Amino acid sequence: MSVEELKLSYFFENTESFAVPEVFEGVEYPWEALQKATQIVDERVEEKKLQVNEGTLAEGSYLHGNYLIGKGTQIHSQVTIEGPVIIGENVTIQSGALIRPYTVIGNNCVIGHGCEVKHAIVGNGAKVQSFTFAGDSVLGQGARVGSGTIIANRRFDQGIIGVKVGDTYTKFDTDFFGCVLGDFSRIGANSATLPGTCIGPYTWVFPLTRVHGFVPKETRVSTSKALNFTPNKKMKLKP
Repeated sequence: MSVEELKLSYFFENTESFAVPEVFEGVEYPWEALQKATQIVDERVEEKKLQVNEGTLAEGSYLHGNYLIGKGTQIHSQVTIEGPVIIGENVTIQSGALIRPYTVIGNNCVIGHGCEVKHAIVGNGAKVQSFTFAGDSVLGQGARVGSGTIIANRRFDQGIIGVKVGDTYTKFDTDFFGCVLGDFSRIGANSATLPGTCIGPYTWVFPLTRVHGFVPKETRVSTSKALNFTPNKKMKLKP
C-alpha cells in the first residue's frame, strides 16, 4: 500500500453528481474537500445565495444564520440548524437533530433522530442514523453510519491529525478531522472511529467495533471477542 490509496478517487466515484460538486474540484485528498467546502459556503454567504429554504420546516425547529435548503427536504420537529449550511433536495432530518456550521449535505440523505453533524460533507443518498456524532468528516455516496456511532474528530493531545498507510504517515494539516468513509461503506451501530480514520469504499465495519487508521476498500471489519456466559443467582430487584 502507498499514499495513492489516500487520494480522493480511491474513496469516491462520480463526485460531479454531488449536490455541490465544487467542493471536490481540484482536490487531491478527501480532507482537503472540507477546506474547499468552507470556502464555497463563505463565498455563497457573501453573494447572498444562502438565504433560501425550499423545504418544509416543522413547528418547533430553528434555523439560524445563512442556509440553502433544497426542494422536497423535510425538517422534523425540534431540529436546530446553525448556518451557514447547504442542504440538498429530498433530505430527511429527523427530530432533535443538530446541524452545525459549514456542513454540506447532498441529495436524498437521512439525518437521524438526535444526531449531530458538524462541518461535514455528506454524499448523496448517505444516512447518518440516530444518536450519532459525525464531526469534520467526508462521507461518500450511499454511505451508512449506524445508530449510536461516534466519529471522533480530535486527538486527546489536540495534535495534528494524520493517518499511516504502509510505512508512510501523512498529516492532514489540521487538529480537527474525523473520518473518510468511502462510497457505499457502512459503520455498524455503537461503533467508534478515531480521528483520521480512512475507510475505503464498499467496506463494512460491523457493530461495536473501534476503528482507526487506514481500512482498505471492500473489506469486512469486526471484533473477535467471544461472549462469556457464567451462572447468575435468582434475584428480584427492588421496585
